[in-house]
Amino acid sequence: MPHVNAPTQYVEANGVRYAYRRFGAESGVPLVFFQHFRGGMDHWDPAVTDGLGAGRPIILFDNAGVAGSSGATPPSFDDMAQRAGDFLDALDLAQVDLLGFSMGGFVAQSVALQFPERVRKLVLVGTGPRGGVPSQDPEMPVHARSTDEKTGDSPLEAFLYLFFSPSDAGRKAGEQFWERRHRRTENKDVPAGMQAIGAQLAAMQAWLGARDDSFAELKRIGQPTLVVNGSNDVMIPTINSYTLAQHIPNAQLILYPDSGHGAHFQYPDLFVKHAALFLDA
Repeated sequence: MPHVNAPTQYVEANGVRYAYRRFGAESGVPLVFFQHFRGGMDHWDPAVTDGLGAGRPIILFDNAGVAGSSGATPPSFDDMAQRAGDFLDALDLAQVDLLGFSMGGFVAQSVALQFPERVRKLVLVGTGPRGGVPSQDPEMPVHARSTDEKTGDSPLEAFLYLFFSPSDAGRKAGEQFWERRHRRTENKDVPAGMQAIGAQLAAMQAWLGARDDSFAELKRIGQPTLVVNGSNDVMIPTINSYTLAQHIPNAQLILYPDSGHGAHFQYPDLFVKHAALFLDA
């Protein structure tokens, strides 16, 4: 069952009805995906999810209050991680690997810290530590606010600016990703609502405002961790990926050339090879 046809399923935990999709290999340690700001299950790249699904079960889900899931989104990434723990409990998943992208990487870090016995390995993409360096690009907020009210998706031009390199190669890769992402035509996820968006913004403000120059929290992440980013991330500056790799004890770092926040979408085949090599080791 490929990404574009995987049925949406539901499971309840502590009063929240979670929407999720499970596909890929029948056996192996499941890889659970944590999505970016405003994103839902349909915002993932089928080239990445199906590619990694060849060797393991893939689980996409909407956290509490987001898109197809009920309840309210909490204004804290640590609380979002608690909700994710409830979701894992409901599916009776004793051990998982996590892939957190952008804001999802903040939540994934907290899950790894709060439930260390449950998380085997961690993949952090286009993300950063608590108290990391915020974007210095003056155009980033302008593009981030450019939203199609009908779909909840950023228009293509704004999306390309935020996620891909401005080079010809980067733009072409972005347009190809945009086409792949929209291949699902039935049983689509609903856009994230205003309550979820407001809570996520509040959580990001608190996350970036927390200062600990020693990054002691990162030193407590014991899981093997793969950190991935583009050479010039305008959303979560690439320097944050260096910080993650420097302070997480068992971390390794990959930076892809001529790429930005969505480097794994710009180089999906290469990313799948690198991530699979890491997860299978």
